[in-house]
Amino acid sequence: MEALLGWQVAMASGPNMMAPVCLVENNIGQLSVNQEALEILDKISQPVVVVAIVGLYRTGKSYLMNRLSGQNHGFPLGSMVQSETKGIWMWCVPHPSKPNHTLVLLDTKGLGDVEKGNPKIDSWIFALAVLLCSSFVYNSMSTIDHQALEQLHYVTKLTELIRAKSSPIPEGIHDSTEFVSFFPDFIWTVRDFTLELKLNGLRITEDEYLENALKLIPGKKPKAQTSNLPRECIRHFFPKRKCFVFDQPTSDKKLLANIEKVTETQLDQKFQEQTKNFCSYIFTQARPKTLREGISITGKRLGTLVVTYVDAINSGAVPCLENAVTTLAQLENSAAMEKAAAHYSEQMAQRVRLPTDTLQELLDLHAACERQAIEIFMENSFKDENQEFQKKLVELLNDKKECFLLQNEEASAKYCQDKLDELSMVLTESITAGTSSVPGGHKFYLETKERVAQDYWQVPRKGVKANEVFQRFLELQAAIEKSILQSDKALTDGQKAIAVKRAKKQAAEKKQNLLIQQLQEQRQRMEAQERSVKENIAQLKEKLRREKENLIREQNMMLDHKLKLQDELLKDGFNKKSEDMNAEINYWKNIIDRTTNDVIPLLAEILEKIGSEIISILSTKLIDTIVKSMSSVFR
Repeated sequence: MEALLGWQVAMASGPNMMAPVCLVENNIGQLSVNQEALEILDKISQPVVVVAIVGLYRTGKSYLMNRLSGQNHGFPLGSMVQSETKGIWMWCVPHPSKPNHTLVLLDTKGLGDVEKGNPKIDSWIFALAVLLCSSFVYNSMSTIDHQALEQLHYVTKLTELIRAKSSPIPEGIHDSTEFVSFFPDFIWTVRDFTLELKLNGLRITEDEYLENALKLIPGKKPKAQTSNLPRECIRHFFPKRKCFVFDQPTSDKKLLANIEKVTETQLDQKFQEQTKNFCSYIFTQARPKTLREGISITGKRLGTLVVTYVDAINSGAVPCLENAVTTLAQLENSAAMEKAAAHYSEQMAQRVRLPTDTLQELLDLHAACERQAIEIFMENSFKDENQEFQKKLVELLNDKKECFLLQNEEASAKYCQDKLDELSMVLTESITAGTSSVPGGHKFYLETKERVAQDYWQVPRKGVKANEVFQRFLELQAAIEKSILQSDKALTDGQKAIAVKRAKKQAAEKKQNLLIQQLQEQRQRMEAQERSVKENIAQLKEKLRREKENLIREQNMMLDHKLKLQDELLKDGFNKKSEDMNAEINYWKNIIDRTTNDVIPLLAEILEKIGSEIISILSTKLIDTIVKSMSSVFR
């Protein structure tokens, strides 16, 4: 009941699919991805918990998936002998216990269906389910015995159907050694279970029942080797395993045939409890889907993975995780760059008030918005080889900054010119009226001009072009002042010469002040560039540190799993198999040592390189800006 209530509450904030849709279709031996399903996934920006169920046809897989969706019906159950599910069907619902997560349920076509059967397609469906989900549910009937394990022969073909890396690996090491780093958790559900959970007269748990069934059979005969192969694959590829057994839902065949219409109270009480326990485990323990090194998968990213894997299968290739991650990284890093740049533009537009009082005010605002943009990029990007997308973001943000700087200059210039035109109107009117053309007119002109200057400099928030606009005003007034001076009969030639000299000195001082301002602004721009470089390096350094920690943690997890397997083999008397694992174990020990020891010099090399490249990107733009700015002073 609690899970159902949680599911109903979550519906308000998550995807609202009323029924499942086909995700991967099987069209006469050719797999294709349904565009409608991709459009649904494309809208899911939340992390996804992906639960896939596989098993022989007509074993009740779809019923369990419907219960996980919070419904009695949805995935087709099929009351006749024919199986209903073709390919892989998908149902996305809000996660009932993980806020801001989506639960993606994948129901697969029944394996071994004689009517729609195609062993090759069955194998690909099995492999796709493993690749796409974070929890893999294998559904079977009655007991976990030799026959049940034989029917799970698909797991033994995974080494032929999936590759972890595109590059060669050392001789003697299988590519499948890395499967454990990205394979899902394994859950075996046993339906219509009739045995007692006992071993050697003692009660055992469902998990202990599974582990006992997965113990290797002693002997070197081919039959034993064949029987052990699926056991070994499950033990090697799926370190986290869980088992649930279910009684028959009801002994009434009519109810079984229409189970989607049956109320819970009509089902066996123990079956109800077992179903609730299974759902509760999925809701609380099934982890969000991730790739190698903790790369989080959203609905949108899951859609990209589906297309990438199916395209590989249809081209005759084997789906490769490394290639899929590379494809995904290209798309996601580009989107992360655009998202970061859009956030920068939005924040700057919201927070800036043009014109700013000083250049530093705008540069400080830029630095704050740039920091947020880089954080967004770092959070949403991964596997950015040679930091190509980060460098593009640097250039993009710098261009946007320059655009804001230009807008700021234009806003300042217009505001200052409008104010100056308004304030200097009295000066213009006096000149037009001839007030300055009488004896003593030069003095009157200077006094009026000084009042204009005083009033102008009292105006607040004139911005970065205040000096330059006023300098142009003075230059335009210079010829008028010279004419008034020469025509002023109240002044002697000596006084006029002194006035000319004084005017030239003041003009030179004003120009010098403007040059000092320009130099100060260039210094501020260079300091802003230095801050930008430091911010990019600092955030990249932190991201690389986290990625290395995740990588080392993942590698240690794989090594621990191999050591545990070796120890179990040794305890069970399989000395040769235990010894054969030494090559893999040594391989992972060397990998961990190399990762741990090389991390500091490698980090230093990466950071030094990206620092130089960012400086090069920013400096080219800055030099061009400085040249233009300085040339305007000396025009």
